[in-house]
Amino acid sequence: MTTKPDTLEEQRLALQAALDGKKKQAERNRLGQFATPTALARDVLTYGLSLTAKSEPLNFFDPAIGTGSFYAALMSTSTGRRIAAAHGFEIDPHYGEPARAFWHGTPLQITLGDFTRAEPPAIGKPNLLICNPPYVRHHHLEPADKVRLQNLARDRANLSLSGLAGLYCYFIALAHTWMAEGGLAGWLIPSEFMDVNYGRSLKDYLLREVTLLHIHRFDPNDVQFDDALVSSAVVWFRNEKPPADHKVMFSYGGTLQAPVIIKKINAQDLEKADKWTRFPKNDPAAEHDGYRLGDLFAIKRGLATGDNSFFILDEAKAKALHLPPRFLRPILPSTRYLKVDEISADENGVPLLDKRLFLLDCNLPEDDIRRDFPALWDYLKTGLAHVASRYLCRSRRYWYAQENRKPAPIVCTYLGRSDHAGRTFRFILNESDATASNVYLLLYPQPLLARQLAVRPNAMRGLWEALNSIKAETLLGSGRVYGGGLHKLEPKELANVPADNLAALVGLEIKRHMKQKELVDELVA
Repeated sequence: MTTKPDTLEEQRLALQAALDGKKKQAERNRLGQFATPTALARDVLTYGLSLTAKSEPLNFFDPAIGTGSFYAALMSTSTGRRIAAAHGFEIDPHYGEPARAFWHGTPLQITLGDFTRAEPPAIGKPNLLICNPPYVRHHHLEPADKVRLQNLARDRANLSLSGLAGLYCYFIALAHTWMAEGGLAGWLIPSEFMDVNYGRSLKDYLLREVTLLHIHRFDPNDVQFDDALVSSAVVWFRNEKPPADHKVMFSYGGTLQAPVIIKKINAQDLEKADKWTRFPKNDPAAEHDGYRLGDLFAIKRGLATGDNSFFILDEAKAKALHLPPRFLRPILPSTRYLKVDEISADENGVPLLDKRLFLLDCNLPEDDIRRDFPALWDYLKTGLAHVASRYLCRSRRYWYAQENRKPAPIVCTYLGRSDHAGRTFRFILNESDATASNVYLLLYPQPLLARQLAVRPNAMRGLWEALNSIKAETLLGSGRVYGGGLHKLEPKELANVPADNLAALVGLEIKRHMKQKELVDELVA
């Protein structure tokens, strides 16, 4: 094939668009089929080639090749380099067969089949692996297939993956034995592995089984894929054990070749860090040995009703249906309707808000409700067909009985965007008797804090103000980020935020180097 690279790429993009147009977006999302944009593919290949010796012939491999975006980028960026061999796998014939015809006459050989079921070659192993693996979430993997993949990951890469790991983690593990000794790999994957629990084993692999060279994380506000809301990173490593005192390059923003921030981080510091997305913006710091928010507050997710539109009613609707007040608990509106950061209440504990909502919650048997509360029974009957059968509802003793979530003095909005004009996360002082749904995190004083509040009853306001004064980068660094700049804080992540200043507000002495057992003993004392 003698066509110029740019013309060839235009033809490939036309083929990609035509093939994508014949598939529904929902199916492509389920199968994790997100083609790599041309500019990104060329940025990846240009950087990757800079890490290889110019005299070394290239043996290229892409285990999820699609229509060949990375191979096209290789052809346009490898001027003067010899491509000795090129191989790719494509599981979907819809893309694989046209791609194989398109690249006929070039060194690229495309195998139509499932890479995860293929045996690695004994000889001629690739020295340049570049891949954007399918972004298939764990719940789309069949249980038996997940067990098969977990066993293969252990056998091939000494990598024990959690059942929550996405398919891209298995691709990295299974590709380990395909690579030549000392070969270079570049993986374009979701950056979530750097923060989530299931990513710990993958990070261990990157630190112990290979030599991790560079992780570039794109700005979450600069989504790399138009059809996938995911925050992306490129991970580079060589297939060889790491040297002593190894350092890893971390970069952020911009492109691989022109990042906004770049810094080397000691591998020892990476081993200690729970979250890698804090690099390179933040320097490695010693483990915080004072109080954390989890020492002061028990942090729980708000309640899940099973169907908010059925169980959460506004004041007018509840009255119109003549629902008994004893089965109605005040509940906070969703975060978009809550414009204030301090919630006061009327004499009944109901929030003084424009949108006053109530949670329907009853723990009586159906026969009792039918006999004693006919208006309530009439309303419940309207949910028998479509609400009672939902998973969460049918798993309860009574499908209309809610979980116990007492009003919390402070609640937190745990989803937010970093490009928002205000704060990404808001802490709200709740002086009402309203509970909250699972769009909030609920903060309840731990026994240690409750004892201090008993003698300092007005201190809660100061704690609330201190929570809202926590630096944005501290909270963002504790949570996780998705494409489009969407940030999320899980209860355990919020609990891990340092809180020495809050402890001091209620008169707690800051204790350094406190052992975990000593802290637990103090909390339950």
